[in-house]
Amino acid sequence: MYFLGIDLGSSSVKVALVDSASGITAGLAQVPDEEMCMQSPKKGWAEQAPETWWELACQGIDKVRSQTGISPDQIRGVGIAYQMHGLVVVDKNGAALRPSIIWCDSRAVEIGQEAYNDLGSDYCDTHLLNAPGNFTASKLKWVQRHEPDTYARVYKMMLPGDYIAYRLSGVLNTTISGLSEGILWDFKKDRVSEDLLTHYGIEPGLIPDLVDTFGEQSSVSATGASESGLQEGTPILYRAGDQPNNALSLNVFQPGEVAATGGTSGVVYAIRDSPDIHETTRVNHFAHVNYQSGKQKVIGTLLCINGTGIQYRWLLNNLAVTSYQEMNQLASQVGVGSDGVRLIPFGNGAERMLDNLEVGAHILHLDLNRHSKAHLCRAALEGIAFAFAYGIGIMEADGLDATVIRAGNDNLFRAEIFATTLATLIEREIAIYDTTGAVGAARACILKDGDYDTFAAYTENDLIKTYKPLPDMESYQKAYSHWKNELEIILQKH
Repeated sequence: MYFLGIDLGSSSVKVALVDSASGITAGLAQVPDEEMCMQSPKKGWAEQAPETWWELACQGIDKVRSQTGISPDQIRGVGIAYQMHGLVVVDKNGAALRPSIIWCDSRAVEIGQEAYNDLGSDYCDTHLLNAPGNFTASKLKWVQRHEPDTYARVYKMMLPGDYIAYRLSGVLNTTISGLSEGILWDFKKDRVSEDLLTHYGIEPGLIPDLVDTFGEQSSVSATGASESGLQEGTPILYRAGDQPNNALSLNVFQPGEVAATGGTSGVVYAIRDSPDIHETTRVNHFAHVNYQSGKQKVIGTLLCINGTGIQYRWLLNNLAVTSYQEMNQLASQVGVGSDGVRLIPFGNGAERMLDNLEVGAHILHLDLNRHSKAHLCRAALEGIAFAFAYGIGIMEADGLDATVIRAGNDNLFRAEIFATTLATLIEREIAIYDTTGAVGAARACILKDGDYDTFAAYTENDLIKTYKPLPDMESYQKAYSHWKNELEIILQKH
């Protein structure tokens, strides 16, 4: 028997089938072949059609079933992971009223800032654990303010994963973890934030019913079965946003455990068991997947660094190189500190951990008579590692005491210079695992009965390698100190 996992990203949908007894991946499919389209009708806007997500999810299910020959009656449950912070609004018939305003859309920044000023930092810090920011609640307020005719027809608001679950089941519901990522959860009162809804003038009835993150949330309807190819009655057993789900995929549940990713942007997601949080403007705090109302208040603290992997990809596209492997080999020819070349990688928009400043990317101290593309490759890997270390320093100042750091086997963590530089600076081992969000979502179905031991056993064979701190810490710390000095100079100019 098998579990099926759906991972709805902003560039593609991935679907996985895993053996329910062993957790071993039986099949993995990705659709479309090219990146999913993203519409940007105005500067700073980013939208996608929810109907397209559903069509691609159905295609992915068909593709992975065709690969494996697994029949619908062999699938015991469905788990869903999804791009965080998006807004979907539907009418009474469940039809999407407009394209989804997705995670990277910045139109609601000013609305969120107004709410933070009006509600006050003390309320936001202690009740919401975040500034309202450019998150789902603020996006809904934007629709109310700028598209009143559409807002008047809204029956329910949803997160992207809620929409996929709805199309499968015909049932509208959501989770505490999902509402927290939309800044709609009051951690102090342990319920939907009535104060924020009142401030925004949003009717509480627009919020779907709550279901547990693990357990039978709904089941595949006759219509959902007809369109998806799954069997009617198949239970939907799990749902979470991509970063909490990534942490789950890496078996990160307990305080002190940390999950990291190094894709286009970089993320550090740390678990804590106390809502006593002071840093709410440079990092975010959400209900983790094992948060239980009134019982277990497990918080996931998320640091996002926009300018990381995209910086290394920019070099790949603009240097005379053919692959990341070639770049890593070139970088290995240069010593720690890149012979004085320093790269500040923040060239992918405003950086939240830098108080939302848009400082851009900088290449500093390049000597045209001495330095080569090898120095640029080394400086990029070091600069990105320094950015991670800088962000982790912010989290440590707010109480993080990392005991375990696990990361996926993505491009940056395949680069030994990057991973060992980071491990050395933070003085922690970094364990690398070969898993994906879709596989994690599928495996999470076993947790409907709280079977964490079986889930942990699933991940044992995923471990690829462990990067250890290097003994020559002084040279790394010296290079990092120089990098921080350069960053401070840049920040002072903004």
